[in-house]
Amino acid sequence: MENNLINIRQKYLIAGLGNPGREYKNNRHNVGFMFADHLARRLGIAFNQFKSKALITTTDYQGHFLVLTKPQTFMNLSGHPLVALLHYYKIPLVHFLVAYDDIDLPFGNLRMRSEGGSGGHNGMNSIIEKIGRLDFPRLRIGINRPPGKMDPASYVLQDFSKLEIEALPGILEKAVDAALYFVNNSIEAAMNQYNSFSIHPETMKEE
Repeated sequence: MENNLINIRQKYLIAGLGNPGREYKNNRHNVGFMFADHLARRLGIAFNQFKSKALITTTDYQGHFLVLTKPQTFMNLSGHPLVALLHYYKIPLVHFLVAYDDIDLPFGNLRMRSEGGSGGHNGMNSIIEKIGRLDFPRLRIGINRPPGKMDPASYVLQDFSKLEIEALPGILEKAVDAALYFVNNSIEAAMNQYNSFSIHPETMKEE
């Protein structure tokens, strides 16, 4: 039954990037997983399937067939399961959205793009390498640059601060809005609608 329905509906693959394992759960590098969980809760579904080394869940959303996924390889191998899922579900690249952390964006900012490079992100490096193209949509979730001379690799593997944790639900809510707007419209429309979003992180003060 599912295969028949897949053939007649618009199909989308929405991926959140992160590292599997409890020790990474609240890391800045795992904000893509947090986004995917937030989106699943919004849609009233849960990650209850395992396919191609990825947790997945599927649902109908306003006439579309959505596949949500969290790759369970480590970040630098994210491309393997995602390309496998793209092929299995026969999803075009224009309907493939990747959400991930970006140290080049201030915390609380969102940016959607229709194409581009990896920006040095290991997960995106892997996806681009396996797909062999740059032209697929992505949702960048800002986490700030590391302070001082801290190594970026160490910074992204730190947990969010207390104030950041408190602000995350609102940011993830808006990120989910952006992803669903993309599904119902286009990446260009979503860029116009959501790329100005910011929680004004300069007003946040650590205790």
